[in-house]
Formats: sequence, structure tokens, C-alpha cells
Amino acid sequence: MSNYFIRPLCPTDLDRVSEIQSRITGSPRKPFFEKLLGQVTANPKGFISCGAGEGSTLLGFAFARIQEGDFGSPDTVAVLDVIGVATEAQGKGIGRKVISGIEEIMVKKGIHTLKTQSEWSDRAMTGFFTASGFKLASSQIVERDTSPLCEEVAEIAPVRMDSRWQVHSSAGGNDYDRLSRDRILIRSFKKEDCAAIIRIDGKITGREHQAYFESKSREMLDEAGVRVSVVAEEDGIVTGFIMARVDFGEFGKIDAEAVIDTIGVHPAYKGGGVGHALLSQLLLNLANLKVETVRTQVSRENYDLQRFLYKCGFDTSQRLVLKKVLNQTHM
Repeated sequence: MSNYFIRPLCPTDLDRVSEIQSRITGSPRKPFFEKLLGQVTANPKGFISCGAGEGSTLLGFAFARIQEGDFGSPDTVAVLDVIGVATEAQGKGIGRKVISGIEEIMVKKGIHTLKTQSEWSDRAMTGFFTASGFKLASSQIVERDTSPLCEEVAEIAPVRMDSRWQVHSSAGGNDYDRLSRDRILIRSFKKEDCAAIIRIDGKITGREHQAYFESKSREMLDEAGVRVSVVAEEDGIVTGFIMARVDFGEFGKIDAEAVIDTIGVHPAYKGGGVGHALLSQLLLNLANLKVETVRTQVSRENYDLQRFLYKCGFDTSQRLVLKKVLNQTHM
């Protein structure tokens, strides 16, 4: 290509981005990209975007989130959410140019780790990432459906997503699952809870992730299409939390699914059923929203979290977590 360009994406790219995606997957996902472009414009510190093309024609694009502290990580990383190359331009190096554009912006921001995910069976995409310098990361994706934690629930009560609900199911299920929710107040996340969540995370990790949780709070309350994050409370004190979101189309997935970004229980309440109650309520809420799957990422060294999630019905996903550490040529 002789007259190519690399530049950040802007709202006017919406139709072309949607068109490229439609030709790749058969689904344009325009509402998803409209939301994503709006987030990039409103929060440039939290996202990186890049488009590449020839002349005035956009031929490829990518979006990455900037994350600090996700899944217990102490580092700031960029996470490649979605990448697409027009079918007529595939095999011409456009994807590499887009990745290169993302990396250049990362270095300017002082970020040197780029992560993404790929279905292990998607040989074309996995091969592309491998050729672009990605390797397997030391973490894995686990997932489960949104059926209740108890073995059988005949009916689920309606949910009001208005920051004041507390839902208890009296139908079916084992006694522990119902009682854990009934004796522990579970409610939706509110802006005022952010300080308490930062303190709990600090007790767990020994580090302060104030910027991360403040950014995540804004995303949950202002940017997310559906609010699903929940907290546990006892005598007016927040004792645990799950920060979660509902994504439509992330990583090329067409079906709606939920993502747990982070989960935490104050050490003083560990073993008291708080984590079980939080997850139980989250699954009830997601099922009512017709979300079929929930996933999260866990490091191989976090044995306590792995044990908890597997006990709650999570299993290894077919997705690979990939990572690229930028070398000295990018510095």
C-alpha cells in the first residue's frame, strides 16, 4: 500500500466500522459500536482506538480498554476488545498496522502490556495474534451459565434494576442458597459504595487501586447499558462486592453475556457466605435479563478464587488469554 493512514477512530467512523464487522460476522452490531465509540470519545484516558486504511477508506479498526487492577492484577495493561479488517483487505497487512497503531499509543501512555482473548478453535485469529507477537498469558477464563447456584429453582422473582432492590427467591433450590441471600443484604452498586470497595480491595491485595475502581464505577453507572454490579451489606457496612457488566458483542461474541471484572469480600467476613450470596443474587438478576453466560478471568496463582469459582459451577472456557509485552523497539 502506498497511500495508507493510521489514526484514532472517531464517531463518524461508525457506519464503516459496522459495515466491516457485518461483512465479517454477518451481524453489524451497530448499537454496540455506537456505545463503544461514545465511550472512547467521552473517556480518552480509558480507551485506545485505531483505524487504518488507504486514501480516505477505512479498512481496519481496533478498540482497546486501559485497565488497572482488573482480576487482581497490580499492573496497568491495554486489553484489545475487538479488531476487524475489511474482507477485501485481509492478507494485506492492515491488521498488523492496526495493532502497531495501538502499541504506539500505549507506549506514549507508559503502558507496555497488551492482552486479548481468542477462541482456541479460531485458527485464523489465533494464528494472527501469534504472528503479531502474542503468547499465552498466565491466567485463564472460566465461565458458567446463569442458572441458579442451587440445583433446582422453579421460578425466579422479578428484578428492578434501580439501586434499591433486594430480591429473594422462595421457589425451589437448596436451603443454603436461599438462606445465604436472605440473611445477607445484597443490593445494586451505588456511587457512594466506591470508597468502601477500594478499602476492601486494599485489605485483600495490599495495594490501592483507587483510579481503577473510580473508573470502573463511572463505567458501571454512566457508560454501561445495564447495571448489574452488586454489593453485600451488614448494618450499613459494605462487606463484599462484585463488579460486573453486560456486553453485547465483545471479542466477536454475538450472544449477550456478562463479565465479572472483580469480586471481593472483606477478610473479616470471609467464610460467612458473603461471596456465595453475591454470586447467587447476580445469577438471578442476569437470568431475568435473559443473559445466558457469565465469565471471568482468574490468575493461575489465585487458588482461593479458583476454588470458589469452581465450587460455584464455573469451568474452563474455550477462550485463550493472550499477552504481548512490548520490546525495546517500541520504547
